[in-house]
Amino acid sequence: MSVELNAYLFFPGNTEEAIAFYQQVFGGQVSITRRGDIDPSAAPEQRNLVVNALLIGGDLTLRASDRQDASLSPQTRVELSLIGTDEARLRTLFDGLAKDGTVTAKLERQFWGDIFGAVTDKYGIGWQVNIGSAGA
Repeated sequence: MSVELNAYLFFPGNTEEAIAFYQQVFGGQVSITRRGDIDPSAAPEQRNLVVNALLIGGDLTLRASDRQDASLSPQTRVELSLIGTDEARLRTLFDGLAKDGTVTAKLERQFWGDIFGAVTDKYGIGWQVNIGSAGA
């Protein structure tokens, strides 16, 4: 039996918009389950809430849902890291995530030898990109 860690993001009612943005950046296929799809007793105002959005393929797997206590404020305790050696692809991902977001560290060579940058995307999610050399 294997274990897999997936990032699960929460949004204040705009999950469908956010997951579409991530699909544009990363590629892959999206599936969305709404409250009304699985709960026939859901109140009318809750039927379109996203219970689970799944983006799979492309560069990663992301899950997301709408949650009442989520906010648009940037979170600061966890950042998602994209690590690899494909500099062109990772620069493209960094630029895509930075669109309408805030670059917190420019994507540039660092003292440890890798190219590194950080961005908070337009949905308040923090991302780190580290481009290492082959075999690192």
